[in-house]
Amino acid sequence: MAGLIRRNDIDEVRARVNIADIIGDYVTLKGAGVGSLKGLCPFHDERSPSFHVRSQVGRYHCFGCGEDGDVFAFLQRMDHVSFTEAVERMAARAGLELHYEDGGQANSDHGNRARILAANKAAGDYFTAQLITPDAEPARQFLGERGFDPSAAERFGVGYAPKSYDALSKHLKTLGFTEPELISSGLVGEGDRGIYDRFRGRLVWPIRDVTGQTLGFGARRLLDDDKGPKYLNTPETPVYHKSQVLYGLDLAKRDIARGKQVVVVEGYTDVMACHLAGVTTAVATCGTAFGVEHIKVVRRVLGDVDNADATGLGEVVFTFDPDEAGQKAASRAFGEEQRFAAQTFVAVAPEGLDPCDLRLKRGDDAVRRLVQNKKPMFEFMVRRVLTGHNLDTVEGRVAALRASAPVVAGIRDQALSIGYVRNLAGWLGMDIAEVGRAVSAAKKRSAVEGAPVTDEGGRSRSARPDLDRHDQRGEPDQRSAPDENGKLNQRREQGPSLTLLPSDPATRLERDAVMAMLQLPSEVGRDLALRASQASFTNASLAVVRDGIAASFDDFDSPQWLDRVIAAVPEPFAMLVKELGVAPIPERGGRELAGYCHGITISLIDRDLLRKKAELLGRLQRTDASAEREKYLEIQRGLVRLEADRRALTED
Repeated sequence: MAGLIRRNDIDEVRARVNIADIIGDYVTLKGAGVGSLKGLCPFHDERSPSFHVRSQVGRYHCFGCGEDGDVFAFLQRMDHVSFTEAVERMAARAGLELHYEDGGQANSDHGNRARILAANKAAGDYFTAQLITPDAEPARQFLGERGFDPSAAERFGVGYAPKSYDALSKHLKTLGFTEPELISSGLVGEGDRGIYDRFRGRLVWPIRDVTGQTLGFGARRLLDDDKGPKYLNTPETPVYHKSQVLYGLDLAKRDIARGKQVVVVEGYTDVMACHLAGVTTAVATCGTAFGVEHIKVVRRVLGDVDNADATGLGEVVFTFDPDEAGQKAASRAFGEEQRFAAQTFVAVAPEGLDPCDLRLKRGDDAVRRLVQNKKPMFEFMVRRVLTGHNLDTVEGRVAALRASAPVVAGIRDQALSIGYVRNLAGWLGMDIAEVGRAVSAAKKRSAVEGAPVTDEGGRSRSARPDLDRHDQRGEPDQRSAPDENGKLNQRREQGPSLTLLPSDPATRLERDAVMAMLQLPSEVGRDLALRASQASFTNASLAVVRDGIAASFDDFDSPQWLDRVIAAVPEPFAMLVKELGVAPIPERGGRELAGYCHGITISLIDRDLLRKKAELLGRLQRTDASAEREKYLEIQRGLVRLEADRRALTED
């Protein structure tokens, strides 16, 4: 058994790894002030970004749900790994060798998740190697017939599972994997004769997370004597959850974040075809319908926020087959449309071709045009409703209006809603006022029944109050009710919060000076910070943080600085320190940042000197110069020293 990792090594790994780079693999982050980044929180559903990351202090904090920690805590929370696994993963990424207490060694079997990921990687390598063997001719033929050459197969990691009962399991056992590990990974199953390879005689695609780690596989039937399903996926495992993974996201995430667009297709070959045709934002679900958990993943990568300006809204484009299954998929996607702040579209290829067949028959340009010629989701759904009615009769038109009015009523953007009322009236050949009344009535019914309705700005409200608790700065609305776990109010009851601090000038000065000392101690400087930690504060909560700074001064400007201050304050105040440690600094970078940190700290110290001066002047007025000569002179000397201190302070 491995010993504990040495503390110095943990600190070195933490210092070497940029937390923003790690979190950026999961969440699209944007600038939020000097050294501060923000994005949609991966730990709770929100429409305005309240999740902040500061590389300089190596921490993240969500002002919405209160989640907070360093890079190791983030990995533990996101990937369900142990602390040791998180440190070892980051050490490998940074190229650092870890040392263990009592001369222990790294435990090669340090976690079930790590072993499953390692087994999947080894299996993926095995499958890709098998693709060039003679037995894999059916797999190569399948790829070739669909326009995929060997370089395409290599790009997407496509491989071949031999038609063998135990070829893969035997290979993995030679690499040190045990039967329980292989069963946990889903690579093998258990039968009367023992374990057997799950994928046999099939074309195999690796299913990866946003960081590129292989979580599982999807396999397509190739042989006539294979009586299994057309597509067979890895079952649910500790690392593979089909409702939370999207095939191709590891390849598409950068372009999704950059282009503010994601294209959702229906299969692995469709993803390949889109990417090869230049639509590099395509992803697909893995054996399940596109659902709520997929939406959360997409929104984080897309940076899908409500307060984006009109030109900054992202696009979610769904492609559906025209058959019954595709129509059902469209209905499910439309049912979740309100969860996106982004604009949603539908792209249906001519002749009912999917992107793979479209590329094969009409070329790459046809795939690009498919996405370019997308139609708004609402138009697609309204027209789909209308096709189910006979519009040549009065009865049919009335029935169509009743069926389509709720669709238009659900449009968040009021301007779009008005436009669709006009369009619907034209499609039905009915009076605009009559259609408008039907839509208004549908909206009222929707509000009464608790379905999504919109406010004057076109934002969804009422049906999902948990998504409307943030002001324009992305900070929690102080009037908000608790979320489903009661976490927002629970946090505030436990202790003070940055968002609850008064906004008077005195408190703002203290807050900003404390933020500078916590986040940028090297810019403030040890001497100034020491003097500031001894200054008088008007805000009681910030005074507690000041005392924590003073008590932790031995670790000033060390990698453990913020953690030491958090540990030094009473438990109810720890959250406030965490918030102050990641909140955006209200100043630009470069020399201006250093000047700001000096200036704000000097202002705090100078205010304290002025307070002391006022106290001495008051004492001077109350002192009889003739009767208390020595005391009077001492007060005057104190005033002179204070003025000298103030001059020296401003000259630094």
